Amino acid sequence: MKVLKSLLAGFAGAAALNILHESVRRLDPDAPRIDLLGKQALSKSMNRLNLDALVGNNLYLATLAGDIISNGLYYSAIGAGDSKNIYLKGAIAGVTAGLGAINIPDQVGLDDTPVTKTDKTKILTVAWYVIGGLVTAAVFNRLKKA
Repeated sequence: MKVLKSLLAGFAGAAALNILHESVRRLDPDAPRIDLLGKQALSKSMNRLNLDALVGNNLYLATLAGDIISNGLYYSAIGAGDSKNIYLKGAIAGVTAGLGAINIPDQVGLDDTPVTKTDKTKILTVAWYVIGGLVTAAVFNRLKKA
């Protein structure tokens, strides 16, 4: 049962992260554009596998689905093990994911500009992932008490 609660909480955190990304990117030109990184990564992967690249809305939806699944699984690890210090675990997981999001793209041949454009963009990238981790911790904590 704990695994199910961890997964539900992880996907709640991933949903919160994506809602935040999708909402703020439409309002603030300095907002992180994780969606653009995802599109690059998916297109590059499909090209390497000699698959027809997705375009338009199909590319967007596939990227969004991949982002929610990968972040949901990542965040679900917050509920693993002892549930003591769950909020600290959520914050640490968020900081780790956020720093990875701004440091890894360039190292794997992607244009990191969507998450490193300005200092504000970098800070918001890390902050969004921390929020996702904290939402995960809060949902897990609530599910554990139910």
